[in-house]
Amino acid sequence: MMNMFQQFFKKRKRKCPEDDYIVTITDTFVRVEHPEMKSQVVLWQSLNEILLINTDEGPWFPDVWLCLIGNNSQCFIPQGAKGFETVYEIVSKYNGFQFENVGKSMACTNNAKFILWKKAEPPSE
Repeated sequence: MMNMFQQFFKKRKRKCPEDDYIVTITDTFVRVEHPEMKSQVVLWQSLNEILLINTDEGPWFPDVWLCLIGNNSQCFIPQGAKGFETVYEIVSKYNGFQFENVGKSMACTNNAKFILWKKAEPPSE
């Protein structure tokens, strides 16, 4: 009898929405793909800003996103997607990364944006 229940629940296991995202990380770029969306690519060298964006859409949709903003592009990586931790590990080493905003994001249950890093402006002459 127990085996029957295990089989039933095993087959009914719900897939996480983050599982549909494919994150590709190279020395040159980060690409995020989803079967129902256009691919997003940001070149590392064009990166200007990094955010954590919280939404109130979970658990049916991802509710924490790592957003990489480049010169003419951006990509959004949901927390829990394969590759999120790798990208986070890379960007958290950037000079001026604001770890305190990561903590604020993790404690937040509202829609909010948290700046983690911003490219330094060149000094004016």
